[in-house]
Amino acid sequence: MFTIEHEFDATLITLVDDGEAGQPLQEDVSIAAFAECITVTQYDPRTDREQVITLSLAQVRDLAAALDLPEGVYRLEKG
Repeated sequence: MFTIEHEFDATLITLVDDGEAGQPLQEDVSIAAFAECITVTQYDPRTDREQVITLSLAQVRDLAAALDLPEGVYRLEKG
């Protein structure tokens, strides 16, 4: 399950772990899409802190492309 909210300066997506049979649930993941970057945030119960990863838009583009490619080394070209 997920939610999408449009804020003034970002689009916020929250991924909620519905769980699969017999699998432990993971903490929610929040993704904030800003004009210049994407942040991914998840609470870590081991440290009692939120962990935040910031990706540039180029990294997000590469990640999206990588999801559909086989093992290897790639560089995306403009055009």
